[in-house]
Amino acid sequence: MRNQLVASRYAKSLIELAQSMSLLEAVYQDARLLNQMCKESRQWTTFLKSPVIKPDKKEKVVEQLLKERVHTLTYQFIRLLIKKGREAYLPEIALAVIDQYFAIKDIHRVSITTAVPVSQSTCELIVRKLQEALGWTQVELQTQVDPRLIGGFILQTGDRLLDASIYHQLQEIKKQFLDTSYVYNIR
Repeated sequence: MRNQLVASRYAKSLIELAQSMSLLEAVYQDARLLNQMCKESRQWTTFLKSPVIKPDKKEKVVEQLLKERVHTLTYQFIRLLIKKGREAYLPEIALAVIDQYFAIKDIHRVSITTAVPVSQSTCELIVRKLQEALGWTQVELQTQVDPRLIGGFILQTGDRLLDASIYHQLQEIKKQFLDTSYVYNIR
């Protein structure tokens, strides 16, 4: 919880500065890059969180990895994090920047999990239906495949979840069969 609070505050500062300099899109793209790096490389996150590696070494590595790949504002922000000893929060800050960007742009993130891959036309239909039903203007749909679902789908947005999978329905039926309270009602 503390990490999220710290990350949210740093992200808010970066977002506000980026907005004042008309660099919001660039900072958002950089946050996506950093988030992707953290997801794909455990070494990168371990490096950031390591108390053994000296700040000057971290700055040199960050310079080699990121100076040419991110906007100057983002690069300077990361250097500031290192100087303040807050670089361990960078993965959470990147996520918080993305979340705050979505809030500013009124973009709603939706995740759909299905048993088989979903076609592009089906994705477009889902987005259109969500926009019509909920009055949203922008929707970012992320798809995932989980063969255990057997069929149907799981739709998640924010803290809302719609589980219309066959697996879920079978689990509900299983619970009903295991619930023997009806046996006592017959006597």
